[in-house]
Amino acid sequence: MQKPLQPTYAIIPTAGFGTRMLPLSKAVPKEMLPLGDKPAIHYVVLEAIRAGIKNIVLVNHAQKSAIENYFDINSELDRQLRDKGKGELADSINCLPDDVQIISVRQGKPLGLGHAVLQGQAVVGNNPFAVLLPDVVLDPFTTDFAVDNLAFMLKRFADTGRSQILVDAVADSQVHKYGIARLDDKQTIKKTNINQCFDVKGFVEKPALELAPSNLAVVGRYVFDAELFAYLAKTAPSVGGEIQLTDAIDALIGTQGMEVVTLKGESFDAGDMTTYVQAFAYFAKHLGATI
Repeated sequence: MQKPLQPTYAIIPTAGFGTRMLPLSKAVPKEMLPLGDKPAIHYVVLEAIRAGIKNIVLVNHAQKSAIENYFDINSELDRQLRDKGKGELADSINCLPDDVQIISVRQGKPLGLGHAVLQGQAVVGNNPFAVLLPDVVLDPFTTDFAVDNLAFMLKRFADTGRSQILVDAVADSQVHKYGIARLDDKQTIKKTNINQCFDVKGFVEKPALELAPSNLAVVGRYVFDAELFAYLAKTAPSVGGEIQLTDAIDALIGTQGMEVVTLKGESFDAGDMTTYVQAFAYFAKHLGATI
């Protein structure tokens, strides 16, 4: 059997209006709100690129063109900076390597995360792919984007052919807030400074602590076999009339199996006001740091 290739495609769903961040997100896309001196989406895209992704699909909305513009070259600004001898600054804001492309597709109707991921199929085709939720920003200062977390998951997929989902060990008081991984046996996993892999049997959405099958909460990074698209296309709308990604994940687990990978380092929820303020303070401490 031929070994699967390491995925080079990633889908980032950015079409949502960020209601948890209103009124800040009324005129500015939540993904463009700053963490330190860069917008949150900058770190998410940087993570994908460092991990080896070459083709990034933004599933976007017509009113959020600022995200696309951020990653495009502003020729007039670039020329003015270089004319003023600020070539290093010009290089720093043109943040895409020459071998990486960002392609934007539209999610015409707000039909859920599963529907948003499905829109990326037009670009991804039959290739395996990653999904990065832009509300979740991983710590770029204490981990290595080229080796840890998403990079680890991409390599693991290439080694095993099994889809991967990033999880983190959370405190008992936080279990009810997340989708929780169901392993072979009920387990409490200690957080470590390495990525660890576990076979996963499914997920339980926001369980009470006494019903939780583990303490491993979904973080917002995925690596999928392209077969997921077929399951998404067949998934009927459920809660709120939306197509749920978790329904297609359950189907994929049933036919191919799947692994969860524990998070190395920390993650930040940049899509909620309280946790966004905490994330901003943390990133502000690292102004000027090289990542």
